[in-house]
Amino acid sequence: MATDIRDTAHAVEAAAVMGLLPARPRLLALGEPTHGEDALLDLRNGLFRQLVEQEGYRTIAIEIDCLAALAVDDYVTSGTGTLDEVVEHGFSHGWGASAANRDLVRWMRAHNVRVDNDGRPASERLRFAGLDGPLEITGAASPRQALTALHGYLAARLDADLLPCTAETLDRLLGADDRWTDPAAMTDPARSVGRSAEAGELRLLADDLVALLDERTPQLLEETSREEWDRARLYGRTAIGLLRYHHRMADASPARMSRLCAVRDAMMAHNLLALAERGPALVHAHNSHLQRARSSMRMWQGPVEWWSAGAIVSARLGGEYAFVAAALGTIRHRGVDTPPPDTLEGLLYALPEERCVVDARRLAAALGDTRPAPRVSPWFGYAPLDPARLADSDGIVFVGDVPQD
Repeated sequence: MATDIRDTAHAVEAAAVMGLLPARPRLLALGEPTHGEDALLDLRNGLFRQLVEQEGYRTIAIEIDCLAALAVDDYVTSGTGTLDEVVEHGFSHGWGASAANRDLVRWMRAHNVRVDNDGRPASERLRFAGLDGPLEITGAASPRQALTALHGYLAARLDADLLPCTAETLDRLLGADDRWTDPAAMTDPARSVGRSAEAGELRLLADDLVALLDERTPQLLEETSREEWDRARLYGRTAIGLLRYHHRMADASPARMSRLCAVRDAMMAHNLLALAERGPALVHAHNSHLQRARSSMRMWQGPVEWWSAGAIVSARLGGEYAFVAAALGTIRHRGVDTPPPDTLEGLLYALPEERCVVDARRLAAALGDTRPAPRVSPWFGYAPLDPARLADSDGIVFVGDVPQD
């Protein structure tokens, strides 16, 4: 058994990951079982560099606010702003403090600038994207930024009588932003404005604006760049997603949290499908967002389940979506010690390599009908892999010991 498992393990390199797949996917999803550990992000960075240099990948998308991330993309593609500014403001969830994220942005900018400082052709530039909506675990942003940006794009290029409303109407219906961002609304549906009369009208207007964007696509692509049009599409799907999310926040039914999780992952999926139109991209987020199976977690009101972004995208793209899960042995500074030997992580921890990529399906075949015991984490922030879903991923990246940063 141990020999069979060793035969499935290889160094974490782009060639080894690609060797698990029948062809280069448009979206290569690399999961992580926990957030905030630079050791995992350093591994991600190294793999992305190899994918760029060896496989022609040009985009990386990570689990941050898709609108905030536009500032990072502007910096890496054209040098807009400074490294300090975009790392501070372009990363949500406080992840701009990560040295690994800073290193990623610095390297991408350097790659996009030739030695003669002319800059690479647009088709060769690396791109950066956020795949998440403007959401936090404690609440969601106002739809103001997305709605007003979409309206502004259309108003600058189309006759006023084509638009469903004026900017002043949007401003009046949106009201004060703190109405939308009240943290208490996450646990108290009555505090949410998501089912107010104004929110209902905004949902109709957002739908009309996105429909207008679609209807006028030929004209808009003649008069503006595809980049501007793509951003308008991002604003549109974000506005609709945020308004839908706020509507669900006002739901007092037992299905409320499952529906919120589902809306969030659907927003991620739409962003990923749009990125897939650009060409091959590396996607990095929590395993639960990228796996092909239904996701689940336990929250304050009980267990919740939803279809992940990866499940949605995989259903749409088929073999052009690949998912490599990540697992680890220890995070001792978080109380996660050596995994029991009868667990999946325990079997991988016994391998001689500190870091390796494993063929998940070959490993499942080597294990046969006997599956390892599920690992139980003493820390809520780390989610062990489900051994029953081993064959649902194309591979596993394993890190033995995660040091304290």
